[in-house]
Amino acid sequence: MITYNELFEIWKKEHESSDPTKLPSDFYIQLAEYVGRLKEEERMLDRKTLKAKLLMEEKDKAKRMILEIIKIRYKKFIRMLAKGKKPPPDFLTPQEEKILSGSLTLAETFQIFARNILQGNLPDLTAQISRKMVLLRFLKDVPSIIGADMKTYGPFKCEDVGNLPSENAKILVKQGLAVTIEI
Repeated sequence: MITYNELFEIWKKEHESSDPTKLPSDFYIQLAEYVGRLKEEERMLDRKTLKAKLLMEEKDKAKRMILEIIKIRYKKFIRMLAKGKKPPPDFLTPQEEKILSGSLTLAETFQIFARNILQGNLPDLTAQISRKMVLLRFLKDVPSIIGADMKTYGPFKCEDVGNLPSENAKILVKQGLAVTIEI
């Protein structure tokens, strides 16, 4: 079970390192349990006591650190993918592996993931994988397009990374506007 101090150390390492740090494979499971435990303890205490106020402060700070860790790792993954590098598999948690191979845009997936963790739940990422999406690195500027799923994607600048429905990705690759990024 993760503690506040362990969370702080991981948060600090993510801030100090330009590459993703190695996390325990059950890191997000531990985070969801930790937040759930804090919420349950807070519910059981009289809000006027010092212990309740300290617990609420711990929960707020922990949630901010968790959100920052997720955002920092997301940005590091995007930076690596934009350079044509794959994130080292041994530095990815199982949840991050599913996110990086997923169907939603990376930004949407990480937002859903972060929201669930902050509520004390570990999301079922397999349920989010419905439509085949393809991760692309854009070679030229591309205006906004309507995807096969009727969602708007873009606009994209040269060297941007985006996750698009496979039908649209094939067309963009064929036209020489983007290349597929393999994870």
